[in-house]
Amino acid sequence: MAHSLDVVGDRWAMLVVRELRLGPRRFNDLQVSLPKAGPNVLTQRLRDLEVAGVLRKHTLPAPARVQVYELTEWGAELEPVFQALARWGMRSPNAREGTVTNDTVMLGTRTFWPPESTGWDATLQVSLGRDTYRMTVVDGRLTDLARGEAVRPDTTVTTDQHTFNAVLNGELALDALAIEGDREPVRRLVKTFSSVGGRQEFQAVADAVVRVEAAQAG
Repeated sequence: MAHSLDVVGDRWAMLVVRELRLGPRRFNDLQVSLPKAGPNVLTQRLRDLEVAGVLRKHTLPAPARVQVYELTEWGAELEPVFQALARWGMRSPNAREGTVTNDTVMLGTRTFWPPESTGWDATLQVSLGRDTYRMTVVDGRLTDLARGEAVRPDTTVTTDQHTFNAVLNGELALDALAIEGDREPVRRLVKTFSSVGGRQEFQAVADAVVRVEAAQAG
């Protein structure tokens, strides 16, 4: 445990890793997401995590040709740690602090995806404002969730984070979403979170994740 904390225990380190959980990001993107971390501190944390083997940087091919940071295979193994922290944060006695981002909402689907879900397959593309995500479900299990457009999605959903969250919580009907293609995967997605326990957990995802983020940044 001591070695693990040596690697990711410095201030902002876990938040940098959090920002890479859904795929590569540019330095400017990380600065926007972590405004309280000055450029010098952010640069140092990225360098430390790269040396430790948690992330790597590379240049995207043409036409982008920009440098991005992404988690290594070892770094991605921190995912269960984040999920455990989110569930732990749900039980915090303190009031919520911070803001909820599109990533927060999408990561909530992965953290609180019911393990008993089975029997459906789909590729969905979900656009929340300016951010787009791809979701792949195989036999009811969420096998892939990442930023970016999906290749030949069965369903495309366009909305905002609040509406998407409300539909999954059962607070709004499916018609609140702009859906192109097959509507059935969205129905199945809502049904996945339709149990009382599932809705309660997903309703709390914003509170849970934000509490942990605020504690890390404090």
